Amino acid sequence: MRSTIAGTTLPVLRVMLDDGERLIAETGELSWKTPNVDLATTTSGAGNAGFFGAMRRSLAGGGLFMTEFTARGGPGLVAFAAKIPGAIVEHAVGGGRSMLVHRHGFLCATPGVTLDLAFQRSLGAGIFGGDGFRLQKVSGQGMFWSMLGGEVIPHDLAPGEAVDVHPGLVGMFEDTVSFDITMLPGIRNKLFGGDGFFLARLTGPGRVWLQTLTAPGLAHALAPYLGMEGVTATAEGSLLGAAVSGLIRHVRK
Repeated sequence: MRSTIAGTTLPVLRVMLDDGERLIAETGELSWKTPNVDLATTTSGAGNAGFFGAMRRSLAGGGLFMTEFTARGGPGLVAFAAKIPGAIVEHAVGGGRSMLVHRHGFLCATPGVTLDLAFQRSLGAGIFGGDGFRLQKVSGQGMFWSMLGGEVIPHDLAPGEAVDVHPGLVGMFEDTVSFDITMLPGIRNKLFGGDGFFLARLTGPGRVWLQTLTAPGLAHALAPYLGMEGVTATAEGSLLGAAVSGLIRHVRK
C-alpha cells in the first residue's frame, strides 16, 4: 500500500492498493477509483461489529455504515478529496497508543484500525465542550488519515503544560493529553468579547493538532454574503415577475 497527498487548499489523498489489499472509509468519501477496486458497504468496519458497534461509531460522528475498498486482480487506486479547505494528515497507531479526533475528522484507515466513541473524562468538558464532548477514538494497529480544517498546527505539550483553545479548533490529540473546559474570566469578556464563555484546556504530555477552520465557522463567515445575494435575487425576481405580469396584462387589453 502506498499513499500520496496532493494539492494545497483542497488536498486529495490517493492510495494505491496492491492486489487483495483493503482500505476502510466513511461512506460518501470516495472521489474516484480504478475499475478493479471493489466496494462493499458494511456495518462492521473499523473494528466494530453488529448493531451496537455501529451505533457507537455513529454517536462518535461517523456513520452507521462504512465502505470497504478491495483491489482485485492487480493494483488499484482509491482517492478521497477534501470537502472544505484544509489538510489531510497521515498517522500511525499501535502499541496501545490511540488518538482522539474531532467528530468529523476521520477519513479512512487500514483494516487493523478501530474507530470508536470516546466520552470525555471530565463532566465539564461533556456539558460545555459542544462537539468536543463526542470524539472519535482511533486505536488498533495500522495507518489512518484525518481531515482537518484550514491550516493544521501541531503542538507538543510537556507534562503539566497546558494550552487553552476554542473548542471547535481542537482537531486531534494523543490519548495522553487531558481535555477539560475552562471559563473565560470577567463578565465583560464573556458578554462582549465575542469568544464565547468557554475554552478547551489541553494538558500534556502529548501532541495536539489544532485546526484553524471548521465547517460551521466557514458557513458562518459566508452566511452574510449568501443571505444578501439571496435577498437581492428574490427582490429582483419579484420585481421582474411583476413587470412581466403587468406587460402581459397591458398587451391583452
